[in-house]
Amino acid sequence: MALPAFASDPEPPREPSFDVLGDFDEPWTAQLALDLLPETNGPKVEVLSGSVIVTPHAGYDHQTIELDLAYLLKQAARRAKLWLYHEVNIVSGDDLFIPDIAVLRTSGSGQVSMRISEAVLLGEIVSKSNRRKDVIDRPRQYAAAGVPWFLRVDLRNRVPALALHELSDGEYRPVAAAAAGTLFLMKEPFEFSIDPAELLDEAATE
Repeated sequence: MALPAFASDPEPPREPSFDVLGDFDEPWTAQLALDLLPETNGPKVEVLSGSVIVTPHAGYDHQTIELDLAYLLKQAARRAKLWLYHEVNIVSGDDLFIPDIAVLRTSGSGQVSMRISEAVLLGEIVSKSNRRKDVIDRPRQYAAAGVPWFLRVDLRNRVPALALHELSDGEYRPVAAAAAGTLFLMKEPFEFSIDPAELLDEAATE
């Protein structure tokens, strides 16, 4: 008498874990990273050309500028019916970017990621250890994806400077720039102005 065949219990779904980075031997995609890696408030986890890139948080000056600038820009963006976020998942094909600042056409409420086609402006704050990425690589990648505006914040020698670039013929062209002690003024994609010196925390002097 033949014994009945029993199907083995299905394996429980794998919990997202960074352990998978050591097991996975295929090219990574944005969707794989979003599905298999855990959400984190720690290091940035991006995907570029099939590889996962993990970046620790930058220094305190970078974090201060990111938070303060995002807060001020968000108010100006909302007046123009745009939505601003900082350090959120932006998907471009198989790549996953986490820009320091993202201004979107639609609200990201309830979403884990947004397509790069929703981005009106992406911004990067230049880190000393990632200068090439923030000054050359990211602008080139964002331009190739058709993001209309790129904002760069530089902090060379602890002197904050802002530069806004507009996409033209597939490349970014500078349209507004200012360093600490002068006025940065932009008209598009929404109106905003600031003296970059206001972005850097300094201890009070007696």
